[in-house]
Amino acid sequence: MADGIKRIWRTLLTGTALVSGGLSASAGQALAQSSGKVSLSTLEVVNFAMVIGAISAAMISAIWLIRERGKIDNENVGLRAALADTNAKLSRYQALIVDRDRQIVVWDGVGMPAEVLGNLSPETGAPQKPSDFLAFGRWLEPRSAASLDEAIDTLRTQAAHFDLIVETVRGHVIEAQGRVSGGRAFVRFVALSNVRAELATLSSERDRLLASLDTFQALLDVIDMPVWLRGVDSQLLWVNNAYVHAVEGSDRQQVLDGSMELLGTAARERVRASVTPERPFLDKLSTVIHGHRRFLEVADVKTPVGNAGLALDISIAEELREELKRTLRSHAETLDHLATPVAIFDRDQRLQFNNQAFQQLWELDTPFLASRPDNGEFLERLRVDGKLPEPHSWRDWKEEVLSVYRAVETTPHLWHLPDGQTLNVFANAHPQGGVTWVFENLTEKVDLQTKYNTLLQVQGETIDQLAEGVAVFGPDGKIRLSNPSFRALWGLTEQEVTPGTHIRKIAQACEPSYHGPEGWKFFAGEITGFEEERRSREGRIELATGLILDYAMVPLPNGQTMIAFVNVTDSVGAERMLTEKNEALRKADALKNEFVQHVSYELRTPLTNIIGFTDLLKTPGTGDLNERQAEYLDHISTSSSVLLTIVNDILDLATVDAGIMRLDAGTVDIGRLFAEAADQISDRLKENSLRLEIDTTHAPAEMVGDYQRLKQILFKLLMNAANFAPDGSVVRLGCAQDGNSIVFSVSDSGPGIPEEARKDVFARFETHGQGGRRRGAGLGLSIVQSFVGLHHGTVAIEGGETDGTTIVCRFPTDRPLARQAAQ
Repeated sequence: MADGIKRIWRTLLTGTALVSGGLSASAGQALAQSSGKVSLSTLEVVNFAMVIGAISAAMISAIWLIRERGKIDNENVGLRAALADTNAKLSRYQALIVDRDRQIVVWDGVGMPAEVLGNLSPETGAPQKPSDFLAFGRWLEPRSAASLDEAIDTLRTQAAHFDLIVETVRGHVIEAQGRVSGGRAFVRFVALSNVRAELATLSSERDRLLASLDTFQALLDVIDMPVWLRGVDSQLLWVNNAYVHAVEGSDRQQVLDGSMELLGTAARERVRASVTPERPFLDKLSTVIHGHRRFLEVADVKTPVGNAGLALDISIAEELREELKRTLRSHAETLDHLATPVAIFDRDQRLQFNNQAFQQLWELDTPFLASRPDNGEFLERLRVDGKLPEPHSWRDWKEEVLSVYRAVETTPHLWHLPDGQTLNVFANAHPQGGVTWVFENLTEKVDLQTKYNTLLQVQGETIDQLAEGVAVFGPDGKIRLSNPSFRALWGLTEQEVTPGTHIRKIAQACEPSYHGPEGWKFFAGEITGFEEERRSREGRIELATGLILDYAMVPLPNGQTMIAFVNVTDSVGAERMLTEKNEALRKADALKNEFVQHVSYELRTPLTNIIGFTDLLKTPGTGDLNERQAEYLDHISTSSSVLLTIVNDILDLATVDAGIMRLDAGTVDIGRLFAEAADQISDRLKENSLRLEIDTTHAPAEMVGDYQRLKQILFKLLMNAANFAPDGSVVRLGCAQDGNSIVFSVSDSGPGIPEEARKDVFARFETHGQGGRRRGAGLGLSIVQSFVGLHHGTVAIEGGETDGTTIVCRFPTDRPLARQAAQ
């Protein structure tokens, strides 16, 4: 600017000189002219005046500019002096502010960058770079950094000053003071030392402890466990919400003021007597909460300032523990009754449980199992006993087996034992550790599979060799298999019954061979029909070739149907012949029965008369008889009695066959029954010098039965024994109780009964009397069998073929006796 003013001033002086020179020249010229001619024009005067005015204005401006320039120079000198003074003061102020233990951050306004003055000591952990220093979360504790950021935001937005004690990550304490001055916000950071640092540390620690205490109390208020604090005088100082709820208090203050106790007096005294500073109280106590008896696991500790305790409600846990014990016991009992061997090893690979099937499978002794061997020891024991497979490398095989404890999924293994057994071994790893071993014995299954495969082969061969025609159709009506007999009966070729051929095509091929409503159309309808219930069908068809076939439709699994055809042409003819013969035999049998009944009733009356007149002739009142007449009369009497017995036997058998015989059931005295039977047979025994021995030592005193029929049974048995017993021998009659049966036995020492004759010995009119004294009608043992059967008993023959015979009759005592014989 000064240079410009100089240039202007220089231009004005030059112009003035030029004007002065011009005026002088003009004036000289004018004077010269005026010498010749003195008068001037008006235009020249005006021009002269304008020049004079411009020159005057330029001179005035130049003078003013010179004066202003002097003023500006004087002001610049003053400003330079003031700036020097201000810089000096700023230097002094910065010297006072900037300190290694003090740092100031200044914000001019919102959105303006912060200015950082001074530095804190590096030992405090504060960064030296301003940008790093402003990242408070990097060098301050998280809680301190969060508090400082919040306070700075409040300071800059609401001008609220603050005083904070923050802690660096290195553990140093710094005082932060936030203030607002002149529209600026600034925060002063001062590193504290000595007593102030210690006081600040203690204050920070107190704040942290109070915050931790509040957090801890808030946490205790949330948990569902009563917690309490007591003073040295055992009075409650603080309780949580769970305690207030347990004692049914309205709030915490009411519980504290009223000293509302959770535990009873005896329980508190027990805690007070047991707890010491070195040994806390840990035990289960019972109390009443909301009217219900609850079990609490109480923990109480003693400190110099009082006691603290908490209680855990374990009522449900105790119930669950008992339920778990019962469940485990039930599962153990269930597993113990399983036929599948099961063993459970814990996370330490030691035996925890095994059932009886496991012990029986490996034939292990109880002391060994009770010692809880580990899994490896168990495998070694089985290997020593020779009960495990013999792998190529025992160590690798054992390691592979025990790898189940580290496996994620269960992999079954087949063990082929030296004794021929095949086991399918499942090892199921538990989520909490341990393994359950299940040994499924597949020996029978493998054998069954082998037998099944063999059976299928044999079955296929057998079906092919059957004389019956067999065909199997699927649910879609297509043939699955057929045998040669099926093709031969219906005149089909093997190509016509290829598996997969539909039944309709087979029906068309078989249609010329038969006529009638039932046939292949019927078979096709049954096989491919939509009936829900599949039933078996049977029938007979006659072919045009003269063959007669019986068919059977049998539903098979998986919706299949089997049709079997049997050629019964010959059997039908034989059946018809047999039917005709059977009809003839039935008529003959009816005629025989009618004849027997008619003859029996017609013979009984004359025989009764003969016996009566024979006895009459023997009486002294009819006159004397000579010796021969008396002998003939005895023969007549004996023969008549025998004939009457036969007729009576026939009548009894006819009554039994007709189903009209009634038993007169009652209590029978066995001693009396045997005595009367012996008296009735005594004459016959004397004829052949036979002796009767009766053994009722082990017999009951009474039994239920028909007295007359039982006596008739004994008489028939004794008559049979007397007929075959050698002269002078002994016939034995016995009775004994054998469990739920009463046994009658009659023995003789005769020739015995051959084995081939025993099946017919109880048949009617079968005598087999070789070696007997008298040949009877063969009805005695048949009557015995019928009467014993009416008593629900059985008759059997014992003894050898040559050393005598024993006939045993068994009468059950546990079955009610029917009074009417069944047909």
